[in-house]
Amino acid sequence: MADGYKRQFLLLVLCTSLWLEQMLAESYDGHQRDDGQQQGQYNNHHHHNHDYYHHHQQQYPYDGSDLSVWLEKHRLAEYTDLLSSAGVSSLDQFAAFDEKKHKSFQVLSTLELGKIRRAINLLQGEKQLQEWLHTRGLLNYFSSLKALSVENLTHLNQLKDEHLRMITQHDRSQKDYLTFKKAIADLRAKEKKELGSIYRYWVVFVWLMFSAIVGLAMMSLYGTVTWFQTTPNSKTRFLDFFIGKYPAPQSCRVIWDWTEPQFVGKTMTFTVKFYQKNGKPYPVSNYDNIVVEILHLGAKVTTTIDFGSEEPEKSNEARVSFTVHRSGEYLISVLVGFMHIKGSPFKKSFQPGAIDATKTKFMNYSSTVVCTLGTSHPLMIETRDMFGNLTPYKTDHQNYFKIRVRETGTNCRHNPVTQIFYDTTSKRLTMHICMEKGGSFQAVVTYGDVKLKNGEFNILVLNLNDTTRVKKNLAKRSHDIWYEARLLSCNHERLEKPKKVYVYMSPKQLTLKEYYFFLFSKKLFTFRVCPSTKFYFNGFINQYDNEPVFTIDDGSQPPVVLAAKERNIIAATFTSFLLKNIGGSETFQDKQNFFNHEIRQLHHKRAHDRLQFTTNRHNILQSSYKVTKNFDVSDWCRNFEITFFGEEGLDWGGLRREWFEILCTELFDPNASGLFKRFAADDSQGLVHPNNKRLLTQKPKYYEFAGKIVAKCLYESSLGGTYKQLVKAKFSRSFLAQLIGLRVNYKYFETDDPELYKTKILYIEENDVSDMELTFSEEEYNEETGQLIRVVDLIPNGSKILVTNKNKLWYLDLLAEHRLSASVKEEVDSFLRGLNELIPDNLLSIFDENELELLMCGTGNYSITDFRQHHSVCGTSPAFGKVLDWFWTIVASFTEEQMARLLQFTTGCSQLPPGGFSELNPKFQITAAPTFNTLPTAHTCFNQLCLPDYDSIDKFHKALMIAINEGNQGFGMV
Repeated sequence: MADGYKRQFLLLVLCTSLWLEQMLAESYDGHQRDDGQQQGQYNNHHHHNHDYYHHHQQQYPYDGSDLSVWLEKHRLAEYTDLLSSAGVSSLDQFAAFDEKKHKSFQVLSTLELGKIRRAINLLQGEKQLQEWLHTRGLLNYFSSLKALSVENLTHLNQLKDEHLRMITQHDRSQKDYLTFKKAIADLRAKEKKELGSIYRYWVVFVWLMFSAIVGLAMMSLYGTVTWFQTTPNSKTRFLDFFIGKYPAPQSCRVIWDWTEPQFVGKTMTFTVKFYQKNGKPYPVSNYDNIVVEILHLGAKVTTTIDFGSEEPEKSNEARVSFTVHRSGEYLISVLVGFMHIKGSPFKKSFQPGAIDATKTKFMNYSSTVVCTLGTSHPLMIETRDMFGNLTPYKTDHQNYFKIRVRETGTNCRHNPVTQIFYDTTSKRLTMHICMEKGGSFQAVVTYGDVKLKNGEFNILVLNLNDTTRVKKNLAKRSHDIWYEARLLSCNHERLEKPKKVYVYMSPKQLTLKEYYFFLFSKKLFTFRVCPSTKFYFNGFINQYDNEPVFTIDDGSQPPVVLAAKERNIIAATFTSFLLKNIGGSETFQDKQNFFNHEIRQLHHKRAHDRLQFTTNRHNILQSSYKVTKNFDVSDWCRNFEITFFGEEGLDWGGLRREWFEILCTELFDPNASGLFKRFAADDSQGLVHPNNKRLLTQKPKYYEFAGKIVAKCLYESSLGGTYKQLVKAKFSRSFLAQLIGLRVNYKYFETDDPELYKTKILYIEENDVSDMELTFSEEEYNEETGQLIRVVDLIPNGSKILVTNKNKLWYLDLLAEHRLSASVKEEVDSFLRGLNELIPDNLLSIFDENELELLMCGTGNYSITDFRQHHSVCGTSPAFGKVLDWFWTIVASFTEEQMARLLQFTTGCSQLPPGGFSELNPKFQITAAPTFNTLPTAHTCFNQLCLPDYDSIDKFHKALMIAINEGNQGFGMV
């Protein structure tokens, strides 16, 4: 009998034995355990789903803080940190914990794992006992039973009557005693009935084992026949099986087409040679039971397998190809008939690629670096390859890190003293610079003449005295920091005579004031201390003793231009306040971590305990609004437990996530509630914007509710782990900009209303408008009838003021302000009111509009399964079928960024509609191109990707990467 069939048969017998053993155990214990869905789940007299523990959390005398106490009491305190790293922070989570699913627990000994499992079983027994008592109104006796060492229903079943009378003696009516006695009697009767079924299971077990032994010979014969029926060697004699003419796993071997070390970014190939038990080559085909599985960090890597060859001497070979983009160890398993071949699984390591400047970045990045004259200042750099892998820094005479520094205003070049140190453990590089001249400078750091990902920044060089003054400013508790300055320009107009003003600074804001008669002050401008407030350094003004000039622009009000003798101190103090406000770095990841920490701190006194309510799935918006309209901030901070009207089921996170999903769809999908719209109604991939022409029934209160839902998602995400909740929406950039207080300008039309941008905005921007007779007004039409409704002046008497080439950009900005902002002010204000109830404005403002979308909605989630299910193919030739197989192998290894580039290349948009590939219109089409070894092309109008023929997967891989990264159109040689 073939080894594979022996293993299958023995596995069948073993599974049968285990099943019967489990059934016997279940009969004895009186409950079922569902190991497939949730370890630690238990049932009482009726079945519960795997949200059991969380549903009853409020009924037990435990809370999350009891976990460490409980572990200490049961001599498990040494595992507290290990459990915490696995996301276990409460007794309920510990009761539902499956130690087998966490890698960190695999290093423990069998003895230690058994100790943890016994503790989990003990806790489950206690909770089962608590539920049993609770359903009978006897929960107050739990502590008394514990004192008698009654820790589960089995112990309770054995409780003597005198002990029962003792714990209920305070109840003179004997009501509790009688209730207890009847309930225990029912429990014993149930157990007796279940024990009676054990005999029946033993009979079944013995009969099955006997049948298995008797059927062994028949199975052997059947396996032999089946083996030959499923192979193409129809001429092979039945006797060949007994003389070893079948593939033998221990006789097969692998030939690797590469030598180590190898680097990422290539398509790797290896050959498996198959031999018979008698040592002769075995002609292999895709009908043979052969499996090749490659894993990287537990994730499966897609492979392409070519069986056999037209050449007789290679008929026993299978060629396996896979693409490597992630560095590290790969586990390669080759199985024949479910048995590993000799040496399998194989371990192969791949090194990260060369440093890629576009992926390499500064850590703890700041757009303005403040350093002291003559003192070395460290800049931390994280080196990565083109696929984002951390890669080591090696001295290279052709490519190296260098910094170019030019003084603002004069553009004179300076060469700071530079030293580079590299830490091989953390794979982080430190560039130390020492500036020998004070002032403001612009710096660019490159690697191999390519600018780093965030390699452009300003440098403020202070002398020792100025550095001391800045430190004193930061240490002050009072907000009386002020400096004299001259206002040169504001409201887009240069002043004829500079105005004397005073710059007041605090950790929260920078204010410009003007004084009259040295007594009365007037506030001119106020800027928030946040990343959107930018300082631009403009050189010097000779009129006032060469005072340095700088511009302040916060993106929401016209920029102001100032001259101040102490400009560098003002800018350095502002930068220091800013970094303190956002956690010390301007990178998105660091700001996100800081944001989450601050949100947790803000609401840490508000309990995240469960709040249960019922809503109607078929009227999700109105029913959810009605049930939450009276919630205060504390209620919104609680952990929602959702029940859908008319549906059974307990919420252990799944129903809550489903509620968020369908509610966000109802709120933000233009085809649902109508609260939001797309500027092009037929564009399913368009961004959504508040709808100022909604139905009268959709009142502003629903926008406030939408803001609260987004705030709730942000709050839950700040808690991390399974609570992370993203908003299912694709908001317009101008809407996001308004949420953080930025000024809307005409550039937002490019993303928000691309049709208007291409047909009108871009034309006005790039052409002469003298003959267009445009005025500073906007005509509004009825969308259904096309009739003119009214003419709106963008400025006073705008319909009488002509647009010229000189003021046309101002006109475009005013048009954007009207269409994207002013027309939806009520909706945006209502949304913000709800959002700010949980999320303070000052924390939102640390992000720009693109980062805010990442924070709220996350990156695009691309599913290869979804992709394969929702695409069409045009081309049926065998050669194209081979290229198509290669395509899926390569795409399966893509990062999210590479997938976004492929989408951008093919569809013109890097994001999918909310419904994924199924909502792409037209459908994503892959078609054969009548060329050979050229670059792939695309037709974005039809969402069509055209793939030429290639003579190897490696050439195809290189061509596809060039096409999606460089946006090549047309045909070019590989």
